[in-house]
Amino acid sequence: MEIKITTDLNSQIYKDALQIRKNVFVKEQNVPEDMEIDEFESNSTYLVGYKDSIPIVTARFYNTADNGWHIQRVATVKEFRKKGLAKQLLKHIENMAQNKHINYLILGAQDQAQEFYLKLGYHVIGEQYIDAGINHHDMKKEI
Repeated sequence: MEIKITTDLNSQIYKDALQIRKNVFVKEQNVPEDMEIDEFESNSTYLVGYKDSIPIVTARFYNTADNGWHIQRVATVKEFRKKGLAKQLLKHIENMAQNKHINYLILGAQDQAQEFYLKLGYHVIGEQYIDAGINHHDMKKEI
């Protein structure tokens, strides 16, 4: 898998990330599109994993005020799930964070994906909340 990174909202990488997000969150999970596209679009870094030039997995992150990265919009195209691609993408983000001396990674995990993040070393913080009609917990990993 080739991982490409951008902060340019006019780039093909961003457009590919957006298409994956729309397919997974809007079409599959019925998240309203106006909630999926949010105020963090312009200050996030986007990653897309490609297999044979086909965009198959994505995530984004932005800086927190206290030297962390908030990861969001982790999504894998349906036919490529359960192949370790999101894990590979998150490990790539973690390596980037270590190289930039980031203190921690934080994300809002859908409860159905919590086990996935626990295996990657994240731990649950805070109470359950509902985002776009889906149960979530914040999860954090110290770097």
